[in-house]
Amino acid sequence: MKKSFIHPHSTTVCLPLFLSLLTAMTALAAPEAQTTRGGVPRVVVNILVDQLRSDYLNAFMPLYGQEGFVRLLNEGRVYTQAEYPHYRPDRASASATIATGTSPCDHGVVGLRWMNRETLRPVFCVDDKQYVGILTDDCSAPTFLAVSTLGDELKVASEGRSLVYAIAPYRDAAILSAGHAANGALWIDDHTGNWCTTSYYGAGIPSWAMLAGSQQPLADRLKSTVWQPSNELVGKFSYFLSGGVQKPFAHKFNKGDSRYAAFKTSGLVNEEVTRMAQQCLNGTLMGADGITDYLAVTYYAGNLEHRTANQAPMELQDTYVRLDKALARLIESVERKVGAGNALFVLTSTGYTDEENGDLSKYRIPSGTFDVERAAALLNMYLVAVYGQGNYIEATLGTQLYLNHRLIEEKQINLGEVLERTQDFLLQLSGVKDVYTSSRLMQGAWTPGISRIRSGYCARYSGDVLIEVLPGWHFVNQTARENQLVRDSYVAFPIIFFGTGCEAEQVSLPVTTDRIAPTVSKAVRIRAPNACSAAPLF
Repeated sequence: MKKSFIHPHSTTVCLPLFLSLLTAMTALAAPEAQTTRGGVPRVVVNILVDQLRSDYLNAFMPLYGQEGFVRLLNEGRVYTQAEYPHYRPDRASASATIATGTSPCDHGVVGLRWMNRETLRPVFCVDDKQYVGILTDDCSAPTFLAVSTLGDELKVASEGRSLVYAIAPYRDAAILSAGHAANGALWIDDHTGNWCTTSYYGAGIPSWAMLAGSQQPLADRLKSTVWQPSNELVGKFSYFLSGGVQKPFAHKFNKGDSRYAAFKTSGLVNEEVTRMAQQCLNGTLMGADGITDYLAVTYYAGNLEHRTANQAPMELQDTYVRLDKALARLIESVERKVGAGNALFVLTSTGYTDEENGDLSKYRIPSGTFDVERAAALLNMYLVAVYGQGNYIEATLGTQLYLNHRLIEEKQINLGEVLERTQDFLLQLSGVKDVYTSSRLMQGAWTPGISRIRSGYCARYSGDVLIEVLPGWHFVNQTARENQLVRDSYVAFPIIFFGTGCEAEQVSLPVTTDRIAPTVSKAVRIRAPNACSAAPLF
């Protein structure tokens, strides 16, 4: 049975007759009635969990059911020591790395934001004014994603017949996971609570998503929603050192302009994501024939409004419990659609966590504050003394400095010399651990540490200078509205493969997340994304 050529984005087909026909067609495509290439999954479900940590995942195990994390860990191929190939991943760079099988130096997404050298204003990683938002004011596209993704290669291999969708709470994760050729990417708008998309993927929102949004709008449901512990055990169990009996929490999301953004940092958002993923499975022909389809799903395992574990321990525990239930429902829905063993699930983390911003000085731990803009001002004064008047530092973002290349060229100053002087000067400032210039990253000697920083550097978007601040120090950047405690601790997280072709095994060998894409590509017998040079894991 081949897939229908009904346009996947039409908004004018939300009629009972069409939905009845679609349901009937899906029913006819029952798992046992279909054949597929031997050993090839009908559906690949790529699950990225924002801020998932192995220590929390294992600590809350007594609170889980048997069909979510427990099943994945017991029946899946689990790589227990995963890490990203680049320095300090965030949600955007992690999403792009999983989708492309390469690092920011190749795929171009160096973070959620970077500085536009022409306008000297921060750019969000999926902004593109050419493509208007649908049910959102945000204009978005995967324009900055410079290479192909898993979904793109699946489309090419199937001559466009594979269905590719991405569903996430966040705009960046949805679009970067979907890639360039997807049928659609859906996320929750911060201002309206609507499930929305971009005109890049078509003229309208998919009919099944429109139906789900109109029947039970999140805006209406949140008026009476209270986030409380999902069961009595969650309210009593405590993993954290602060311990003790905590007062059960109760959070409402019915007031304020930020209520949807707050909801997206709660344990409830994972249930909402699963609900939309189920609508995608049931409202499309995904998994209905021998052509492999692709569904990318992003969940959340951070804390409410990015609070620390000490500030909201019960909320964090409940988030993991609800995530476990959401995973169980997603797995059950996929297997009901395509049959057990006919889907390949992949689960991993974004590889970072929100850092605590507490005052360490009261515990006599070496600490301090490094002001990036003040450092840039001091550096500019030094360069003025050496080269004459001028604004040599055009902008700062995070701990990156962007030099004024036009001024340097006009003064006929050697850029390499400026960078060398800049590095020497900044290394003398308190709180600086190391300084990496563009020339050092591109031409310097290889070391494991520099390799990870180099992998996260992209000449088109990254700054000319990256300042590495000492662990335990805060760096502040008023323009970027950042105040962050630096911690270089390793965040342990797994990569789990479950389903078609996977045998239960625990693998302790350290592996990097860029190897997920070639592993999935091999499983579905297509080419890996075009910038992916990593080898499959098995």
